[in-house]
Amino acid sequence: MDYSVINHVEVVTIDVHATKDLMNSGNHRYLDVRTEEEFKNGHVDVKNIVNIPYMFETPQGRVKNPKFMEQVLSTFKKDDNLIVGCQKGIRSVYATIDLLKSEFKQVYNMGSGYLAWIDNNLAVKIPEPEARSEEL
Repeated sequence: MDYSVINHVEVVTIDVHATKDLMNSGNHRYLDVRTEEEFKNGHVDVKNIVNIPYMFETPQGRVKNPKFMEQVLSTFKKDDNLIVGCQKGIRSVYATIDLLKSEFKQVYNMGSGYLAWIDNNLAVKIPEPEARSEEL
């Protein structure tokens, strides 16, 4: 575990193996903060996974989801055990900071994100290609 103090908030970062172990314990929920498109292209294969984007892609670049905390609060309780993940581990740090500042009690950041999960050959869920209907 890596403890970092960012913006006066202590962020605990765990690696993908610790994430897998905690998720398998059944006591944690996984918050994927990547965009819906990223999530739909593949995500960590764990139970209790929820996708709430921290940022959106726009023609001007990425912008923070203005309803992020509102969406999180409608899905999770402040005493839920959460692990926050993204693509590379950057957005998840910012999301973790926001959650901790909003008085969530038990939040871990998954370091290096989904890419590290893949690099460590851990289970992923990738959607099946959509079947194309043939015209008659």
